[in-house]
Amino acid sequence: ITSVLAAVFVPSALQTGSTGVIYRQFALTIALSMGFSALLALSFTPALCASLLRPEHLRGNVVFDWFNRAYEGTRRSYVHRVFVSVGHLPRWMAGFAAMLALGVLLFVKLPGSFLPEEDQGYALIDVQLPPGATMTRTRAVMERVDRILEASPDVANVFLVVGSSFTGTGENAGRIYVHLKPWGERSGTAMEFIRWAGGILPGEIHDAKLAVFNLPTVRGLGYFGGFDLYLEDRAGLGRTALAAAQDTLLEAAAHETALSGVRANLLPPAPQVKLTVDRVQAQSMGLSASDVYTALQLMLAPVYANDFVYQGRVLRVLLQADSPWRMTPEALGHFYVAGAGGMIPLANVVHAEWMVGPPALTRYNGFPAVEITGTSATGRSSGEAMQALEGIVERQLPRAFGNDWAGQSLQELISGAQAPMLFALSILVVYLCLAALYESWSIPAAVLMAVPVGLIGTAVAALLRGLPNDVFFKVGLITIIGLSAKNAILIVEFAVTLQREGRTLHDAVLEAARLRFRPILMTSFAFILGVFPMAISTGAGANARHAIGTGVVGGMLSALVLGVLWIPVCYVAVRRLIGDQLDEPGSRSAGAAPSGGGAVVASAQRRED
Repeated sequence: ITSVLAAVFVPSALQTGSTGVIYRQFALTIALSMGFSALLALSFTPALCASLLRPEHLRGNVVFDWFNRAYEGTRRSYVHRVFVSVGHLPRWMAGFAAMLALGVLLFVKLPGSFLPEEDQGYALIDVQLPPGATMTRTRAVMERVDRILEASPDVANVFLVVGSSFTGTGENAGRIYVHLKPWGERSGTAMEFIRWAGGILPGEIHDAKLAVFNLPTVRGLGYFGGFDLYLEDRAGLGRTALAAAQDTLLEAAAHETALSGVRANLLPPAPQVKLTVDRVQAQSMGLSASDVYTALQLMLAPVYANDFVYQGRVLRVLLQADSPWRMTPEALGHFYVAGAGGMIPLANVVHAEWMVGPPALTRYNGFPAVEITGTSATGRSSGEAMQALEGIVERQLPRAFGNDWAGQSLQELISGAQAPMLFALSILVVYLCLAALYESWSIPAAVLMAVPVGLIGTAVAALLRGLPNDVFFKVGLITIIGLSAKNAILIVEFAVTLQREGRTLHDAVLEAARLRFRPILMTSFAFILGVFPMAISTGAGANARHAIGTGVVGGMLSALVLGVLWIPVCYVAVRRLIGDQLDEPGSRSAGAAPSGGGAVVASAQRRED
């Protein structure tokens, strides 16, 4: 059992990328803990048993007597059901096939995701005023937002940044960092605060566009949580066509129920001054293009000239025209460059014209692109949001436009593509490990046939709670593969031993089910009770714990309630398939249940452990 629980995490420990880091942490932690557990079980536990256990049993204890009666009744009922199921093998195997089909359907319906949105105690607000707004006006708007946020009892402090936002830099841009109070001092989560702020701020602030975001779950994968898509002009239709496609996409996304807060992550077009150098005129005056550009750089941008020492400190000398002399296009007439016939005004060789254009040009994967960001609607997963947005691009936009994902969305696609291979490798490693332990190819197959039962319970638990199939849920799935195999090993290994001692296949299965029912109950309930606090936890990282805890609890319950019935059936089916037919005594009919809930055989009754 220890080998199986450790081996199931070997493929996940070899994964690469950001998801590989998460898998590796769980794999190493569980594998090492299982190794120490096995060491203690083989060395220290026998000594404890010899010191603490006594042959006497408590008599007359009402609680123990009630528990023992309930357990014996449950075990007799269980063994009877196993007897009936083994006697009707084709019917139960058809039910097993139907259960496999149900499991596939459940996992297809389970929405996908990368990482759950977490309450990190912060919220981000992107502020965008109309083009041409001054920094003074931007600061005034942001201070109004500050006063609204400070009125919330969940806010600890607010930090304002004027002139720079998550979409770009400019006097009409800004960003706000909202630090929330500790989890125990708040009335709600960060996600609830974000929904509250996203609903109240647009009604209070009319002269700016405000977008409220959560921090990304993994730092470095974007500025904020949610999806991150780049709409690309793959046919070179131009910025005007790209802007029209962007507007079409945003309009369609506003009517999509799976999407929320979809916006173009860029500053709007603003008035600009376009400077054009007349190269022919400059050359006729004895000027090169580099001479003109150097003069423009000296006028508009700081140019490093030298260092000087002032009061013991080394300071840099930066040359730039004073602000009043570079505010309008007419300032070109006040700056000169040395030509062949003397000093020539820049206005003679540089022409200025006003235009409206984007503050920055974005390219992604070599194509002109615009970044589209947003979040999934309440109750919908990021996978559903990504599918909805891709559907809009395919249906609403011309074929000349495509899309690529970035940040967390890209990692979600990579993680989803790796998952089938990861699960297949995990099952293969467990199979090879069991084949080496049992020196058989058929016995491991019987053990692994119990795995789908646990996985179905995991999917049902996630669907009932509205959880997506994210990375942490996949960690729970890998764990359930090992734990489901653990329950099967407890029965199959005992049945194999009894067969080697001369028992018939039918009797060996019934006896193994009867004797191993208590260990299965104890280990399963111990694990369920140990993981259950994760499923109901709160605070930092609660959603990740919910994904693991809910999946594991659901899978263990399914493996306990249904798995103990299917394991004997699957073992008998596999043994029959390889030619080991039932060899029952002629006096026993196929439809008669064994007396006392157990199989009466010629050999001595093995004492229950």
